[in-house]
Amino acid sequence: MKKYAEITGWGKCLPPAVLTNDDLATFLDTSDEWISSRTGILERRVSHLGTSELATIAARNALAAADLDPKELDLIIVGTCTPDEIIPNVASAVQRNIGATHAASLDANAACSSFLYAMHFATQAIKTGAHKKVLIIGAERLTRILDWTQRESAVLFGDGAGAMVLEASDNEVGLLSSHVTCDADARDVLSLDFGLSFDRFGFDGIMEFSFVGQEIFKRAVKGMSASVEKVFAETGLTTEDIDALIPHQANKRLIDFLAKLCKVPNEKTVINIQKYGNTSSATLPIAYAEAVEQGKIKPGDKIMSAVFGGGLTCGAGLIKWGDRVTPKQPNDRQLPAGDKSALELILPLHEHTKKAWEQRGK
Repeated sequence: MKKYAEITGWGKCLPPAVLTNDDLATFLDTSDEWISSRTGILERRVSHLGTSELATIAARNALAAADLDPKELDLIIVGTCTPDEIIPNVASAVQRNIGATHAASLDANAACSSFLYAMHFATQAIKTGAHKKVLIIGAERLTRILDWTQRESAVLFGDGAGAMVLEASDNEVGLLSSHVTCDADARDVLSLDFGLSFDRFGFDGIMEFSFVGQEIFKRAVKGMSASVEKVFAETGLTTEDIDALIPHQANKRLIDFLAKLCKVPNEKTVINIQKYGNTSSATLPIAYAEAVEQGKIKPGDKIMSAVFGGGLTCGAGLIKWGDRVTPKQPNDRQLPAGDKSALELILPLHEHTKKAWEQRGK
């Protein structure tokens, strides 16, 4: 019998420290009106703990919602572009933290597209019978790597994590169709020099962030549109069949474009970018977790998701939700509070980068 990858658990983790647009205006040449009118973002979260801690909380919440013993997991995939270290991977830290002693563990870096990529490959692994119970996570601590002197990019991003449990099922649910791709010719329009790409002996603390906004928007629109159309063609469904749109939360204007493309009204489009900014790979699972909590996802709903990220990676997927929209166990674990506000966490990073640029003579 054909197998499907049913979503049986979901969860999220948002750091408690909130950085508002007005906070940013205290050290950047910007304002709440400038940021919100261009992006739709009002605030974002700043984590005082590492990516693996965010991922672990989200994972525990998803496992609670599924009421699944971590020892039953046979695969963990963490989508992230902000790992705590190069080696070992974040997934192995999550595996250790939750006690998933029988799971294979790996990280996937497709930037903001990472979670959909992870869902795409995890679903295929379940369909082939290679795996039966998979934990997929999107987790980012972007605030630690941004150049906080660059207004155009610094205002866009935030920290967070989200997770899902996928289990083999005979029911025709889960990710029914997906298409992932990469526009590699334009990979340099969204990039961050990090890892082994810089001279570690001459590293002065600046990780140069290339962000060509107009070009990114143009290619994102083209890539996501093509992916959505291929998913529709494969499933035989149309925009009339879509109950909800849950897109990557990158920019309110881009979300509005996707909603128009899919002919989904505002009330069926899930938007939370105003609260969290762009959390990269975490935007999709956080949005799904909140949509379930808020009753925006109902049993049997057909949901379209589309993403794009550095690379330029891109993709879309059609998900049919299962019968259950309530967690089997409480899934509201949170990070412990830190002893600093979001602004107190960010200001030292801004000052350090500002001095480094001055030393470079810029």
